[in-house]
Amino acid sequence: MKIFLKAASYIFHPLLMPVLGTILYFSVTPRYLEPELMRANLFAIAIITIFIPIVVFFLLKNLAVVETIYLRDVKERKFPLMIQCILLLLIIKMIFDPYEDPELYYFFVGILFSAFSALVMVLFKFKVSLHQIGVAGILMFLVGLSAHFKINLLVTISFFLFVNGWVASSRLNSDSHSYKELGIGLLLGAIPQLILFNLWL
Repeated sequence: MKIFLKAASYIFHPLLMPVLGTILYFSVTPRYLEPELMRANLFAIAIITIFIPIVVFFLLKNLAVVETIYLRDVKERKFPLMIQCILLLLIIKMIFDPYEDPELYYFFVGILFSAFSALVMVLFKFKVSLHQIGVAGILMFLVGLSAHFKINLLVTISFFLFVNGWVASSRLNSDSHSYKELGIGLLLGAIPQLILFNLWL
């Protein structure tokens, strides 16, 4: 059981959520998209949201700004979250257009708001769950896609409801977060996506 719970923290790591959301969008959209364009977008997003943060982490570790990849101390989160906000701005400005790709554009705007909110929490010395922010944002994005395209995503949405509980249980089991930190993480992940529905639904 412990292995099952621990697996959730790795499978649904916050760094993977932007790529996962993009893959889910490309999987369900009824619009025709050039395969080359989809691959290029996914590659660019993976570089910006996964590989660059990993390189930055090792740089920060060498500078003794962070100790481990788990960022257990709330003060260790400040610089990684600041850099993540900058990288998300880069995606919003350089990769997606609000008129041509409104769904993904506002999905990433929502992620940016969530990341910035987590950064604000750090300034108040509160360690919100980044894992819960990530999976809650994906869940709400799927709800929006289902309504927007008028397609039945009940199975996928149900699965990500389970994933939210799985991730929360994983974080509690590892003593990484409290119920309060998980609850606020869920809200910070879901609410920005919900608010931005007004701009693309």
